[in-house]
Amino acid sequence: MIYETSTLAIVVFAAFVGAVLALSFWLGSRARTSGGYFAAHGQVGWFVNGIAFAGDYLSAASFLGICGMIAFFGYDGFLYSIGYLAGWIVALFVIAEPIKRLGKYTLADALNAKFQSRGVKLVAAVSTLVISLFYLIPQMVGAGALVKPLLGLPHWAGVAMVGATVTLIVATAGMVSTTWVQFVKGTLLVVICGVVVALLLERGFAVPSTPIPADAVQRIEKSADGTSVNGAPISATNQLDSRLRAAHGTGFGSVAALPDGAAATGPLGPIAYIETFAGSTITTWQKGTGATGETTFTPIERKGSDLLLPGANPTFKGVRDDRTWLKLDFISLMLALFLGTASLPHILIRYYTVKDAAAARKSTVVGIGAIGAFYVLTLYLGIGAMTSGALDPTDSNMAAPLLARTFGEGLFAVISAVAFTTVLGTVSGLVMAGAGAVAHDLMKDVFRVQLDDRGQVRWGRIAAASLGLGSIALGIAFEKMNVTFLVGWAFNIAASANLPALVMLLFWKRTTKEGVIAAMSVGLIASLAWILCSADTLEKVYGYSAADAVASALVPFSQPAIVTVPLGFATLVAVSLFSARSARPRTPVAVA
Repeated sequence: MIYETSTLAIVVFAAFVGAVLALSFWLGSRARTSGGYFAAHGQVGWFVNGIAFAGDYLSAASFLGICGMIAFFGYDGFLYSIGYLAGWIVALFVIAEPIKRLGKYTLADALNAKFQSRGVKLVAAVSTLVISLFYLIPQMVGAGALVKPLLGLPHWAGVAMVGATVTLIVATAGMVSTTWVQFVKGTLLVVICGVVVALLLERGFAVPSTPIPADAVQRIEKSADGTSVNGAPISATNQLDSRLRAAHGTGFGSVAALPDGAAATGPLGPIAYIETFAGSTITTWQKGTGATGETTFTPIERKGSDLLLPGANPTFKGVRDDRTWLKLDFISLMLALFLGTASLPHILIRYYTVKDAAAARKSTVVGIGAIGAFYVLTLYLGIGAMTSGALDPTDSNMAAPLLARTFGEGLFAVISAVAFTTVLGTVSGLVMAGAGAVAHDLMKDVFRVQLDDRGQVRWGRIAAASLGLGSIALGIAFEKMNVTFLVGWAFNIAASANLPALVMLLFWKRTTKEGVIAAMSVGLIASLAWILCSADTLEKVYGYSAADAVASALVPFSQPAIVTVPLGFATLVAVSLFSARSARPRTPVAVA
């Protein structure tokens, strides 16, 4: 069986979570004021903040989602890594130092520094909450995906555990605890993934001694209530039939043929590993539907060199397809990933935890180094999972932990626990951003509730608890969606709603408060409406068939950034020019 509850994994998991909570409670005494709760007093060192950037940014989408996409589709998953990393160039050269000089606790602080407008505060706070919720969904989905095989619990239980743990982290110590959780998580994630990649290179590739039958078909049929598959309990699913087990172990994914007919390669260097994969033939599995409606998987042999080219994943079909709309969809997603990073509220608030603009720049450089190293590792992890014989074809999010299991229960336990802290670190950052938007922006500045430091902290904790409960509900509702795909939505919304206002405020002196409000409102509403009316949403959220989704979609492609980001800039310029002209005092006309 792919999934068997491991006592060692449970012990390690409990130790990690216990350590995180202990750290949070210990640091709680440092978060008595609003400055401590929302910005860690601005005293976090630039190196610690840089690794915390990585811990905040390397989410479930980065670890579970990207590794799964590479394992299932090849190089296409790595395109997400490139887009995510490239976005930090915008953060480094455009946003880092100015945002530190402008703000105090939140994104709304920076946008409103020049205007002191309740309208700017309101729209910035709403944008922060919407983006945070959209980003929270994939993190909670990833948590459920991890806990199900690790502890033998249902998806909803894993989501509830993350929500409860994060609420305790944020409510007890705020940004102080969040920073150190993210620092520890970022360090462990890069180190442990490096260990797994080293073991992969040492193992190399091998062809199974028994070939997989060409007519093999694996059938997986879930019961109506989702508690069993093919009559077996859900925890014992995805066992291959006897012919496949003989050739393939207990999972999917293998090398059909190595270069020069070799049976095994032995240890390989980093470059040789990729070259050998490119020259090999890989057994992949095509998903289909059986005569009685059950899900089927049939073996398809493909060249490794083809899997290292973009366009194999349906998400990126526009790379190889000549249809203009499909190409625009791909370009729009890459644009969203590139521009969205510097617009994410939970990333921007990290700049307020360091003491000055120079420290903000240094911490960004450190973050780029750690994040870049991790994304290189994901390529090897994905390829290793693709050929490991340990894939679960029904859950791409479990590729990396199941790969680790091929090296023993101990490594599986550690990497699963690290993956869980990955979710904790990112979710705590998102909840922290949302709590600041509610307590500091809405309650204090928009609704003018008289709050002292302790009052802001109290409302921040109330908001954190509310966001935690909301994220639990959303994580359960979106269980079946790939976490990386879901994060793409958040990046589209962030780039459309926040980036035009941020960039123009920093670099165009004629920007007005009316222009900022209009640009953020239009970008937010337009990107949300586009996503909700797209074929992908109709199919994967509303349950339409693929054909019906395409026919019913109100927009020609699913990723809106290529339309909504320029729309935000155009709206800001037009409204700023008009509002500045309207506000200009008129010269009185002399009467003869």
